[in-house]
Amino acid sequence: MPEEKYVAVVTQPDAVMQTGEAAFFDVDNTLMKGASLFHVARKMHQRGAFTLTQAAGFAWKQFKFVARGENMDDVHAVRDSALTLAAGITVEDVKALGEEVYDEMIASRIWPGAKALAQQHLRVGRRVWLVTATPIEVATVISTRLGLTGALGTVGEVADGMYTGRLVGDILHGAAKAVAVRELADAEGLDLKRCWAYSDSYNDIPLLTVVGHPVAINPDARLRRHARDNNWPVYDFRSGRRAATLGLKAATAGGIIYGLWKGFARIRGPRA
Repeated sequence: MPEEKYVAVVTQPDAVMQTGEAAFFDVDNTLMKGASLFHVARKMHQRGAFTLTQAAGFAWKQFKFVARGENMDDVHAVRDSALTLAAGITVEDVKALGEEVYDEMIASRIWPGAKALAQQHLRVGRRVWLVTATPIEVATVISTRLGLTGALGTVGEVADGMYTGRLVGDILHGAAKAVAVRELADAEGLDLKRCWAYSDSYNDIPLLTVVGHPVAINPDARLRRHARDNNWPVYDFRSGRRAATLGLKAATAGGIIYGLWKGFARIRGPRA
């Protein structure tokens, strides 16, 4: 695998490393509520990179993504716009933008239950990788902040320290995720039959079926049916309808309480 396809993060495991085992997490609607790419677009708008009309279009696509799940026409539209707008921006600026996006827009949207699952894998000595269509710079920030092993993400072409507005390869989505994970497994000596994968989207069936332990998180309707038909575990952190098992029930309950508190805080508004 080309080195630019993923970024390793130095993380000291809490237990003896489980040789050949790892867990792979999708990001959007799996690890966090909504789509991280849309928050990148929002931050770019705050910096004056595009018009209010374009920003409203991104916001509408984000609303639809949260409400109904992944729609690749919307994701591709945002991707193409973002690539065009990114042309001429320096790599260092994008890295700084990724840090700001995490602090201001992503950190509060991480599902506590999904985070608990990732941390449980780390505690028993498994490596944990993000696998996402999100730009690698943002995916790396999320991985680093959560103390994970590393990230696989979409890579923008760079020339003379600036983005050209083109991709290296294609957006990391669908079957491309399974290909990237197989290549990573070869490079890292992983036995995929002893690995886990987590996603919310039916489009990630290739990723989920490449491992021995597929898990649906906040699944769309098609993935929920597929998981039921194949007896896969399903965790739904959106409404608390399903509690995570394997010792994570308390973490899930904590996530529900946290979500209710955040909702109340938004309704109440800031104190005078």
